[in-house]
Amino acid sequence: MDLENKEISTEVTEEVVVEAVENEEEKPARGKKGRGRKQKIETVEEKPQSEWTERVVQISRVTKVVKGGKKLSFRAIVIVGNQKGQVGVGCAKAAEVIIAIQKAIADGRKNLVTVPIFKTTIPHPIVGRSGAGEVMLRPASQGTGIIAGGAVRLVLELAGIENILSKSLGSKSPLNAANATIDALKKLAPFSEVAKKRGLTMAEFLN
Repeated sequence: MDLENKEISTEVTEEVVVEAVENEEEKPARGKKGRGRKQKIETVEEKPQSEWTERVVQISRVTKVVKGGKKLSFRAIVIVGNQKGQVGVGCAKAAEVIIAIQKAIADGRKNLVTVPIFKTTIPHPIVGRSGAGEVMLRPASQGTGIIAGGAVRLVLELAGIENILSKSLGSKSPLNAANATIDALKKLAPFSEVAKKRGLTMAEFLN
């Protein structure tokens, strides 16, 4: 009888152990929150990069005499371009540098100029003027690069011109130089318009 009881008790204990193990596998472990739950994977979407590029030319401190003292502000000159034939110059003032730059960028985008580019250079020589500043631009062959400096170089780079010769005359002010360059680019006439005015095809005009 004792042997029979022992055999029955061992069979019962084995069944209880198997059931306990199965229940433990089905239940998530205690003390570890969310082990049995599906975790959400967050994906961060990358913002598309803007095609516009901004370059700060100059930031100067401006003092204005008012009743009761002096009022200090900052003036920012920024050039905006997409390097695909569009460029603009913006100038703005504000009490803080960051706000002045933001306002100058907005001003530059409002005053964009479309530049006719012919084989990585300009179609013909041109002279631009702004105040006492004067800038002379001439087309250059492939591999010359941008022969310019200061604000003139930044304007030509952001316009997408790769080969050009330039000479800045008169005023050395960055704002005058940038505006004179914009004035010169604004005056450029593409070959297609000139050929149309003369009643010629492009092949006849270029030959």
